[in-house]
Amino acid sequence: MIKHHALATAVLFAALGSSALQAAEEVNVYTYRETKLVQPIFEAFTKDTGVKVNVISASSGLEQRMKAEGVNSPADVLLTVDIGRIDEAVQAGVTQPMKSEVIEKVVPAQYRDPDGHWAGISMRARVIYASKDRVKQDAITYEELADPKWKGKICIRSGQHIYNNGLFAAYVAKHGEAKAEEWLRGVKANLAQKPSGGDRETARDVAAGKCDLGIGNTYYWALMMNADPDKKPWAEATKVILPTFEGGGTHVNLSGVLLAKHAPNKANAMKLIEWLAGEHAQQVYADANYEYPVRAGITVNPTIAGYGKLNADPMPIAKIAANRKAASTLVDKVGFDN
Repeated sequence: MIKHHALATAVLFAALGSSALQAAEEVNVYTYRETKLVQPIFEAFTKDTGVKVNVISASSGLEQRMKAEGVNSPADVLLTVDIGRIDEAVQAGVTQPMKSEVIEKVVPAQYRDPDGHWAGISMRARVIYASKDRVKQDAITYEELADPKWKGKICIRSGQHIYNNGLFAAYVAKHGEAKAEEWLRGVKANLAQKPSGGDRETARDVAAGKCDLGIGNTYYWALMMNADPDKKPWAEATKVILPTFEGGGTHVNLSGVLLAKHAPNKANAMKLIEWLAGEHAQQVYADANYEYPVRAGITVNPTIAGYGKLNADPMPIAKIAANRKAASTLVDKVGFDN
């Protein structure tokens, strides 16, 4: 009788424990995306799955934080905004391979780590903000940015910023270090001013007539046009040109997702990672963040679609990551930011 009672109590506690666990289902996300940009996505995930998302957002240092926290890190998932951040997290040893048939099926191979440590969930392109008044051409190559005809006409943020490091690393991967150095010297010679500010400021300076071409990411222009009335005139004075490499396509970078090495809620982490590659999340990403979906068949936001059809360069993003250090060294060598 006692045994039977004890067994019944154990069963009851197991049932209660299981429902208590279900009620407390959660996943902890460290993100380089601003909280307000990703909140709609996490709210949609919770609505779809019942799993609560706890968010820690920062503009830098998240992989160092995860490393310092070690086995006690609460992080389950790291969301990043560039292959630079992705690579830094992997090099810091704070990630583990994701084994997911969903990710392998949905995310094209060039947008995944061959070792499974990361996957892209959306794309952005590094493009030209050109003066509507002063630039007549509607097509340009990255190589042409070093043409002396643009002397004194280009604005850009720091050559060491991760967005430019990605582009420059792609150039190194395409052409080799010697030609990349020559190209960087040519681009530097064409700068209208010392590299400064961010991508929005390059549009501002083109609008003000300080330069004819600015280099920026696709989504900033859309945000200025649609979500920031103070900066809308900067977008209205410029047009977006999707540049290409000679014999290639437009340089793209990723917003990526990584599984934390010591994820305490690994099952929910994988649920979120796979959900982010789903149709619902991909559409929300496309519309809320003005990025290109990695999943085929998702409608690109109308503002982004207005730039023209994206012919993304086929280079694997992992190859760009492998050339980041070489690109950074060349920027210093040519004194790009001086």
